[in-house]
Amino acid sequence: MALQDVARTSITPGVHALTTADWVAFTLMVIGGLNWGLVGAFSFDPITALFGEHSIASRVAYVLIGLSSVYALYAATKLAQPL
Repeated sequence: MALQDVARTSITPGVHALTTADWVAFTLMVIGGLNWGLVGAFSFDPITALFGEHSIASRVAYVLIGLSSVYALYAATKLAQPL
C-alpha cells in the first residue's frame, strides 16, 4: 500500500480522510467566504485592509483563494467516488 493510500485510509468504511491540501483549500475558502460576507454586509474588505488595495500581497491572497475553490471542486469529485 502506497503512502498516499495510507493517508487516505479511514477507519470508517466508505469515508475518505481529508489530506492537508484539502484542509488548506477548505480554510482558504472559509476566509474568502467571510471576506465576501463582510464586503456585502459592511462594505469592508479585510484583505484589502491588511495588505493594501491592489497590492501584490492582496492579489496573491485573492488568487490563492480562487485556486482553493477550483481545488475544492476537484476534491469534491474525489470524495464523491466510492472507495
